[in-house]
Amino acid sequence: MYDFVIIGGGLAGLISAVMLGKAGFKVVLLEKNSYPFHRVCGEYISNETLPLLNKLGINPFEWGAVAISRLQITSPAGKSLELPLASGGFGISRYVLDAKLAAMAAANGVEIIERCAVECIERKDEHTFTVRNGRGQQWSGRWAIAAHGKRSNIDKQLNRRFFTRRSPYVGVKYHVKIEHNQDLIALHNFEDGYCGISRIEDDKCCLCYLVDRQQLRKYGTIAQLEVKTLHKNPFLKEIFSKADILYDAPKVINEVSFAPKTLVENGILMCGDAAGMITPLCGNGMAMAMHGGALLAHLLTQCEAGKLSRKELYRQYRQQWKQLFSLRLWTGRQIQRFFGSPVLTEILVGGFQMAPAAAELLIRQTHGRPIYL
Repeated sequence: MYDFVIIGGGLAGLISAVMLGKAGFKVVLLEKNSYPFHRVCGEYISNETLPLLNKLGINPFEWGAVAISRLQITSPAGKSLELPLASGGFGISRYVLDAKLAAMAAANGVEIIERCAVECIERKDEHTFTVRNGRGQQWSGRWAIAAHGKRSNIDKQLNRRFFTRRSPYVGVKYHVKIEHNQDLIALHNFEDGYCGISRIEDDKCCLCYLVDRQQLRKYGTIAQLEVKTLHKNPFLKEIFSKADILYDAPKVINEVSFAPKTLVENGILMCGDAAGMITPLCGNGMAMAMHGGALLAHLLTQCEAGKLSRKELYRQYRQQWKQLFSLRLWTGRQIQRFFGSPVLTEILVGGFQMAPAAAELLIRQTHGRPIYL
């Protein structure tokens, strides 16, 4: 019997695990993969996370993170806009970051079980949850934290509403070697999609794009999709012609959904992408996952100390999560409508060229305040 069973060892699950482990609780974390491994992710984190990481004894720059302070946006036809990132951020791969956080969680007493694909979470009573994997193994805890990511069989088992809504998006990611300004994150648009590129550790770049799956069906393969669609943007054509791709094959994820999600399901606490996703073009999914994981761990620690009832924890978690993230999620969904449409993107980039202050204000809406918990 554990105090906490955490399903999913991404950033939200790992930050929760580190904080709860440090607080002395008995925690088990179940991860379907084996560290280190790659995830489809833009690998940019805003500086709002630095106070939290520093409080936990983490300096991401010691792990190879690269400081980022400028944003470039290009239209499909090659129109370009460059802006400062007021709060700034840093680039680091999930391959490095997740493995380092997992090691830190283990050092703080968290039991980490890898290659464990959870298929079912059941609530036995108000204070007992049982989690089972496909091999019939099970773990019980007084709390269950579902940090399993964008979409999984758990969502289907819990009959979550968003799961029945098909998403049109496919995510594709590479690590590449190419000359790229160290402090710049670039967002290059093309028909029905957009592609981000920024520096990470070891002089590498993360190149990740989101595209409507109809485009992939139209051209049949990712290689043909890139040639026929992405290469129409002159910036992307140059990147793909010059980049040394470090993967044998791209990392791909389907059914990327930005639909609103619930935060509590039958007493199970949703965290990270399982609680809600910001559109990738806003570049803050990793920061939101860390912030959400920290918020949840903080409230759980208060509840275990007798300062909150379980019912009050559920209420405060919903309320504070929405206060922190609702505006940026809404802003991201609105911005999303402009990107992927050649005409609208040209208008947006052209308008921002004439009114850069408006662009900077919009960017600030997608970034949060520093995390102090």
